[in-house]
Amino acid sequence: MQADSAALISYTAVIAMIAVALILTTVLLTINKILGQRPTERTRKKDDTYECGVDYVGSGHQQFSVRYYLVALIFLLFDVEVVFMYPWTLTYKNYLATSGGFIVWEVVLFSMILLGGYIYLRLRGAFDWD
Repeated sequence: MQADSAALISYTAVIAMIAVALILTTVLLTINKILGQRPTERTRKKDDTYECGVDYVGSGHQQFSVRYYLVALIFLLFDVEVVFMYPWTLTYKNYLATSGGFIVWEVVLFSMILLGGYIYLRLRGAFDWD
């Protein structure tokens, strides 16, 4: 019985935070619904695309090449992989003596996997824009 009450007490702060968030969200949305201004008229000027005061040319909806998204995903992949190297650099000095050099081989293997992925993408033509 005491274990259940101790677990409940440890979650009291979380439950209170969720309750406050729900109440605050409900109150703010209700106030916005009651006091918020609604557009009184619909004009063509209001429905136009806004581009910092510059008159737009063509449609606001245009298609992008799939290559754009492919390069963005590849960049994100390699960027996240490099982020994983940061904690390694912080712990390198502390664990070098105790690990017997294993920590160095870990990052070499990690770098080789990244290099393999880069070479694969290069050979597949993922970076060619033509």
